[in-house]
Amino acid sequence: MDLKMSAEELNAFMHEAFAQAARDFTVEHASMRDITVRLHVDERHLRPGETVSGPAIFALADVAVYLSVLAMIGPEALAVTTSASIDFMRKPAAGVDLIAKAKLLKLGKKLAVGDVLIYSQGRSEPVARASLTYSIPPQRS
Repeated sequence: MDLKMSAEELNAFMHEAFAQAARDFTVEHASMRDITVRLHVDERHLRPGETVSGPAIFALADVAVYLSVLAMIGPEALAVTTSASIDFMRKPAAGVDLIAKAKLLKLGKKLAVGDVLIYSQGRSEPVARASLTYSIPPQRS
């Protein structure tokens, strides 16, 4: 199976299909079953204690796996999360973007499974780890 969407095409798709969230995320790299997505952290992503909120970190993990699926199957807005698990391991660095590195572990006809490691920009140890499963809609004729 070949890559169906490049990083540029994924970014354009996000702006078309999810304009309300697209400004928060940038796909920096997309290849076969691997993707790197940046969360542009600003004040609305923070919680008390000057750290990135759990929901913002989860959103990054979810978007990263979603886009890695689309990179492989093409622009399918109706692929949906069916299962998710996340471990918050370290406090993110204050005032810096978060970087998600996702890998697709399985890409079937109906389900895709991916793992994500999330890092504070410039740090080598992950702040979170997530596993997500996506349902892929049937091919339309």
